Amino acid sequence: MSPVVGARLSRRPLAQVWYDAAMNDTSDRIEALKIDRVAATANSAGRLWLLVPAAIIVLFVAWWFVLRPSAGSVLVEIDTARRPPSVAAASSVLDASGYVVARREATVSSKLTGKVEEILVEEGMRVEKDQVVARLDDATQQAQLALANAQVVAARAALAEIEAQLRAARLERDRLRDLAKRQLTSASSLDTAEADYDSLAARLETGRENVKVSQSSRALAQDALDNMTIRAPFGGMVVSKNAQPGEMISPVSAGGGFTRTGICTIVDMDSLEIEVDVNEAYIQRVAAGQQVSATLDAYPSWQIPAEVIAIVPTADRQKATVRVRIGFLERDERVLRDMGARVAFLGADTPAEPRQEIQGVMIVQEALQNDADGDFVWRVKNGLVERRGVTLGGSRDRDRVLITNGLAAGDTVVRSSEAALSAGQKVTTE
Repeated sequence: MSPVVGARLSRRPLAQVWYDAAMNDTSDRIEALKIDRVAATANSAGRLWLLVPAAIIVLFVAWWFVLRPSAGSVLVEIDTARRPPSVAAASSVLDASGYVVARREATVSSKLTGKVEEILVEEGMRVEKDQVVARLDDATQQAQLALANAQVVAARAALAEIEAQLRAARLERDRLRDLAKRQLTSASSLDTAEADYDSLAARLETGRENVKVSQSSRALAQDALDNMTIRAPFGGMVVSKNAQPGEMISPVSAGGGFTRTGICTIVDMDSLEIEVDVNEAYIQRVAAGQQVSATLDAYPSWQIPAEVIAIVPTADRQKATVRVRIGFLERDERVLRDMGARVAFLGADTPAEPRQEIQGVMIVQEALQNDADGDFVWRVKNGLVERRGVTLGGSRDRDRVLITNGLAAGDTVVRSSEAALSAGQKVTTE
């Protein structure tokens, strides 16, 4: 083969040479961008080991500033001042809870449907029997009463006319009878006079009945007019106001929900009593007339004397309870309907006269201290202690002592401390 031919065969196009060079350069760059997984893992592990000491330091600092005891504070053990147990609780044979209810209450409404024109009561107002509480629009009833009055007047006028005619007929009949005895008139004339008199007598009875009917109509119209004025059925306290002027009121519920069925609700406060549900397993401990000590949730320290009125002779099969009615022996304005109440059924040996409740609070014996100035306790408030002088009572309950002055129920007192205390000392409670 000639050299010319060999050179011609080994020669490549210039574009191919440039393409191959570009591809080689690109491959080198891609190789340079690859991540060495082994080296990266080793570097990450090294950084994690460096973070562990830093995290420990951060946690230690947080504990030091947040969880450590306050500087200069004294660790103390605390206790709470409590009320002494009540006399009723000591002599109770059974405890129960219930609510104050009213045996006599009514939602006042009207007998007729009408539009409310005026409301004269508000919640909390006391009303007497037959006091006006509201008025309805009575224009229609006024017109009906006027018509009934006119009918009564017309019936009476017709009756008076008939009475006058009857008197004339009686005179005519009597005259003809006298003439007939002397045979100065015909029998037919007398018969006609008798018939006229009897007819007018019958019309007179009809006229009298018409007067009675018109008077009855007037009474109905007057009653309808009176029903437009709503009155209290009994004396009591208004606990709710259910209607406003301009609304429609009706004794029955109407469709659409735009008609009220009541003006207000009145409760006879003298009929308030307590109803409790007693478990039927313990109902044998309750009897009619049994003494009861009642306590309202609103006034837990007020013991109200009461007695069992009746045991309702039926049981609730769903709750397995029997309802018991309890009446108050003393009336007080603080007792309100639907108040929660707790009752203690007292034993037969409980004295009739209620014993005086113990006044004060009970604290543990360890909390009481004394010095030259007298008895005192350390009271904890807002993380500080303060010295409180106290007065001791004569009652003690095991390891507790009665404080009659200087503390209130719920106060926190120091029971023991790891160091001596002083007024204003910062403490840490345990």
